[in-house]
Amino acid sequence: MKRSLALIAMLASGFIMSAAAQTPATAAPAGPAKIAVIAFQVAVAQTNEGQRNFADLQKKYDPKRQQLKALSDEVDSLTKQLQAQGDKLSPTEQQARAKAIEDKKKQLDRSAEDAQNDFQAEMQELYNGLASKVYEVLANYAQQQGFTLVLDVAQQQNPVLYANENTNITRQIIDAYNLKSGVPAPPAQPAATPAPARPAATRPPAHQ
Repeated sequence: MKRSLALIAMLASGFIMSAAAQTPATAAPAGPAKIAVIAFQVAVAQTNEGQRNFADLQKKYDPKRQQLKALSDEVDSLTKQLQAQGDKLSPTEQQARAKAIEDKKKQLDRSAEDAQNDFQAEMQELYNGLASKVYEVLANYAQQQGFTLVLDVAQQQNPVLYANENTNITRQIIDAYNLKSGVPAPPAQPAATPAPARPAATRPPAHQ
C-alpha cells in the first residue's frame, strides 16, 4: 500500500486546484476565518473504497508481474550459462547466444515499460474518479462545519508551515466518505511482490 500511496501522491498534484476551480463560489460568512487542513490524496487512498479498488488493481497486474519475473529469471539464467561456458563455445555460438540474450533483455524492457504505463494510466483514472467523489464530501463537510478555507498540506508546494492538529480534518473526511459509500473496510493485503529489476545495460531512455 505504501507504493500505491506514493504513486497516488504524484497523481494527486493539482487536483484540488482543478476541483476548486470547477466549484461555484459561495458567499463567505461574516466573522473570523475558520481554516482547516487536509492531506487530500491520503484521504482518497485510505477510504475503504480506495483501498479496495487499489488492491484490486494490484491483483489485476499480478499475472503480468509474474510474466516479467519469469522472463527476468530466464535472462539471468542464460547470462550465467554464457559466462560459464563462454570459453568452450565457438565465436559463432557465443555471438548467437549473446544476441539471443540481448533480444530477451529488450523484450523484458519493452514489456516492463508497457506494463508500467498501463498501470499508471489505470491508476490515474481510478484516482480521479474517486477523488471527485471525496471532494464532494469535503466540500459539504467544510460548509457544515463553517470552514472558510481548507488547505491541502500534502501538495508539494503547499504554503502551510504550521497547523494545529485540531485543524486537520483528514480522518473526518475519510470517515464521512466511508459512511456515505457504505463500502466495508477491506481485509489486510499481503505485501506486494516487487517488480523484477530490469538490466541497466539495456534500459531504454525514460519517457513519461
